[in-house]
Order: sequence, then C-alpha cells, then structure tokens
Amino acid sequence: MAMPDSGIARKKKVPLAIQMTLGLVLGIAFGMLAPNVARQLMPVGTAFIQAIKMIIVPLIVTVITLGVYQMGSSAKELGKVSTVSLVYFLVATVISIVFGLVLNGIFHPGRGADLTGAGKLPANLQMSIDWSKFFLDMIPSNIVAAMAGTNLLPVLVFAVALGLALAAVRERATPFVQVLEAVMAAIFKLTGWIIAFSPYAVFAIIAWLFATQGKGTIVSLLKLIAVLYLGLFILLIVLLALLAAIGERPFKVFKDVSAPILLGFGTRSSEVTLPVHLEKLVEMGVPKAIASVVLPLGYAFNRDASIIYYALAVGFLADAYHVPLTWQNLLSIIIVTTIATKGSANMPSGALVAIALVLSAIGLPVEAITIVAGVDAFMDMGRTAMNVFSNTVAVKLVMKLCHIPPEVVPAKVV
Repeated sequence: MAMPDSGIARKKKVPLAIQMTLGLVLGIAFGMLAPNVARQLMPVGTAFIQAIKMIIVPLIVTVITLGVYQMGSSAKELGKVSTVSLVYFLVATVISIVFGLVLNGIFHPGRGADLTGAGKLPANLQMSIDWSKFFLDMIPSNIVAAMAGTNLLPVLVFAVALGLALAAVRERATPFVQVLEAVMAAIFKLTGWIIAFSPYAVFAIIAWLFATQGKGTIVSLLKLIAVLYLGLFILLIVLLALLAAIGERPFKVFKDVSAPILLGFGTRSSEVTLPVHLEKLVEMGVPKAIASVVLPLGYAFNRDASIIYYALAVGFLADAYHVPLTWQNLLSIIIVTTIATKGSANMPSGALVAIALVLSAIGLPVEAITIVAGVDAFMDMGRTAMNVFSNTVAVKLVMKLCHIPPEVVPAKVV
C-alpha cells in the first residue's frame, strides 16, 4: 500500500565533493579565526586516516587478486597492460622533471632568498636507497608481516602472484574467488561508511594545518608555493588536453573523480584516496581488471605532480645556496630524480628521500631540505590532488593504447 504524500519534498543529498569543499573552506576559516581550538582537532583527522589505512591492505589483496585472476586467462593482455603502464610512467616522469626545471629557470623563486631551516628532518629519513634491499623487499618472506607494515609493494606483488595462480588452477579456484568477491563487496561497503565521514575529517585536518603552520610560514616561501601551483595548473591543462586527444570528455572525467581529488587535497595522502578512486573509475566504465592493475601501479610509480615539485624544490635550493645549475647539474637532476622517485616509492618520508639524493648529487647539503620542509604541507595538498587526476588519465590512456573498450554498463560497486 502506498504511503500518502506528506507534501514535504524529499531533500536531495548534497554531493560528497561539495561537502568536502565546504569542509575545506570552513577548515581554513576556522584555523585562522580560532587557532587555539583548531590545534586540538588533529585527532579527528588522524582517526579518519587510520580508518582508511585499516582497509587498504584487504582492498589491495582482493581487488588486485581478482583483477589479475580475471585477466589471467590472457597473460598476453596482462603483460601488455603492465608494460604500457610502466613505459608511460617512465616517460611522464622525465617530462615532469624537465618541466619543473623549466619553471625554476623562468621564475627562480629561490633567488635572493635569505633562508634558514623552517622544518625538521624526520628521525627515520634514509640518506640513500639500497637497491638490492629494495628489490628483495618486494618479495615478502612473511606475507602477514608485509601486510602489517607500511610498504604496500610486497603486498601488491603477492596479490598479483596469487591472482595468476588462481587463474592457473581454473575451476578449482571458484570457491575461493567467490569468497574474495564477497570480501571485496564488504570492503567497499565499509569504505562508503568511512568516506561519508570525510568532510568532517577534511575540516579538522585543514583547520589544524592552518592553525599550527601559520600564515607567516606561507608568506616566507610564497613565491615557491605560487610557482608550484602554477605548474600544477599547467599540468592540469595538459592532462585535460590529453584526455580530449584520446576521445574522452575531459571536464566530465574531472568531475567524475572530483571526490578523490578533493580528498587527496584535504588529507595529503594518496593511500586515503585509493578506495574511493577505484570505485569511481569502475563507475565510469573502466573494467575492474584494468583499474585494479593500473591504478595501484600508478600510485607507486606515477606521481607527476610530486616530481614537478622535486625538480622545482631542488632548483629553488640551488638558487638559495647560489649553486649554478650547469648542464651537467641539470642532467644529474634528471637522471637521479628519475631513479630516486621509483626507488623511494612507499618509503618513509619518500619525497624527502628523493630530494635528499638529488641534493647530494649536485653538491648541496642534505640539511637544505629543512628550508622547504616547513611549508611542504601546503604544497603537498596540491600535488597529492593532482597525482590523483594524473593517475585517472593514466588509466584512460592505457585503455586507449591497449584497445580495451569501457564496460557497456558501468558497474556500481556496492
């Protein structure tokens, strides 16, 4: 029996992206107007980030394992997708480094700077990358310990291997695959509950950030921040043009992934955006098997916006220390940054590790990174958000290059 119309119009739900935008704006205002109270809000943001990290490992294991299993019947297709992805990531890395150096060469934000250390070096900051250990650590000797750690690369390797093994045993894998599918559905439902809290978390984190970092810190390195955001805007234009060139509707794609972009901007964490980003891509018609392989690889190896920042920060410090960037130094920056950004993926303070290695290569003191560390949080917001969109474009481009059609009926993950 139908219920009678009460005459009260049903309220339309406010989109999550708008909610997070409001949280962002209100957080800035609250952090500047009531800093004493805002300084106490960090636990709210920390609780949200920890809740997201709680589901990262089971999400990666289920999604990647099922994605590789679904593609496992065609090992050639899986290999092609992985190869195209990694080649694109490498090319994009080199172009991003050169672009960052060009920006520094045009604007020279570090010229005339009389700067002292504005931040502190992390206690666990590594000064070099042990490449043997890096590659050996990708093979987990104890998968439970790897899942409990912060390095997701060995978990990714295990999930890929497990997916291939399940594809190899075929029908016998069906019961276990059904369990994984049920777990994945539950994880996505749990993700939805957690993400619903994200506007409040963004408000708390941004309010705390502006209350503790302060306007004075921003002003002291305002030119560097401005040049970086100019570079990110240009990168955005390039990515939109690239989408148009492969037949996509660029502004629609941007709108479709606006929620993970804003989430990355507010939380400064790529890990936090992974669940909602993956869900949005599937809703956009990206085959789950493709999204589950390309997106985690992109989060580890495709960080165009961060790489622009690395090159710009090194150029900034070179100018601040009056070290001329000769062509030999520029070549060293390109080569070392390309290598370091891959080896430092998912390492503690990975961004500072990459910058420290490049500084050493051109003869600058490693302690120089404390100059930019003090305002790194404000720049991290923009580059994390742009990395999310960059990886969206990477997924679309890989689909185009590998001639993979979108799903006819976009899958709605529940």
